[in-house]
Amino acid sequence: MPPISHGGDLDDARRLFPDAPTPWIDLSTGISPFAYPVPAIAAESWTRLPEAGDLAALCRAAASAYGAEAGEIVAGSGTQPLMAAVLRLLPPSRAAILGPTYAEHERLCCQAGHRVQHVTMPDQLGEDACIAIVVNPNNPTGTLVARTDLLALGRQMARRDGLLIVDEAFMDSLGDAGQSLGGHVDNGAIVVLRSVGKFYGLAGLRLSFALAARPVAEKLAAAVGPWPVSGPAIAVGRQALADIDWQSEQRARLHEAGRRMDDLLAERGLEPKGVGPLFRTLRGQSVPALFESLGCAGIWTRRFAFDPPLLRLGLPSGEMGWRRLREALSGFSFKS
Repeated sequence: MPPISHGGDLDDARRLFPDAPTPWIDLSTGISPFAYPVPAIAAESWTRLPEAGDLAALCRAAASAYGAEAGEIVAGSGTQPLMAAVLRLLPPSRAAILGPTYAEHERLCCQAGHRVQHVTMPDQLGEDACIAIVVNPNNPTGTLVARTDLLALGRQMARRDGLLIVDEAFMDSLGDAGQSLGGHVDNGAIVVLRSVGKFYGLAGLRLSFALAARPVAEKLAAAVGPWPVSGPAIAVGRQALADIDWQSEQRARLHEAGRRMDDLLAERGLEPKGVGPLFRTLRGQSVPALFESLGCAGIWTRRFAFDPPLLRLGLPSGEMGWRRLREALSGFSFKS
């Protein structure tokens, strides 16, 4: 499969809408607009290869944050490389993906030689596939599969020597209510992926983690090799993952921003069909026209080639963004 277009591609925005006002308001990514304050980074983090002890300390911080054991954590430079490495541990087989969802997982499955089957209900995941993939909470629908259901699916996959892969990139925003599987990977048939980029607003850090039973984690660590993440990423990640007070404040900020977005959309008679911690997703026959209208106003949103009536809006980062979004929506008549 060819490379997939994702959010954040402002070069495409400028090409499609060369006369749009600037600066662009980028609502296309589903990344928190409130970034973790990056600490001062020691010069040696840039000039030396990361030490094994520093990487181990990062993994301990991640284990504490995600409710796992340190030996069950593997760090990587983003979810895509970790997902690709996990999929390469398995012989070619059938992979069931709960969708509609993040399209990159299908591409990685195909690259690893797996046959992809798309399903729309969680109970279809364990029918005949050896790999089951769930994004939880889902992107772009925001749906959340209950932990009890996923654990049952994990037991089912274990009986057939299969694997359940759960991408929890948006789980941090939900806190204790999020139903994470981070502390339930010890049966060997569950791998959980976590990302620092979205909740912490640090997508450019390229820092993610895979949580798996120790034997699986050891194979995965060998597959990703030495120095899987940079020294600066280790330094920032260790501090961010341990900053409990900031995490609590961040959830409150995101909750308030989500409430504000709901109020703004309701003013225009818009009801999201997908609600996630960091985005709202609209569905309707007017979506292509709304995408064009917002683009002409310098507001970049996320459309989906596999489902053109869907449009995802992230959260604005400041008052200028909220004002311009309100003004852009004020003259638009949306049809569901």
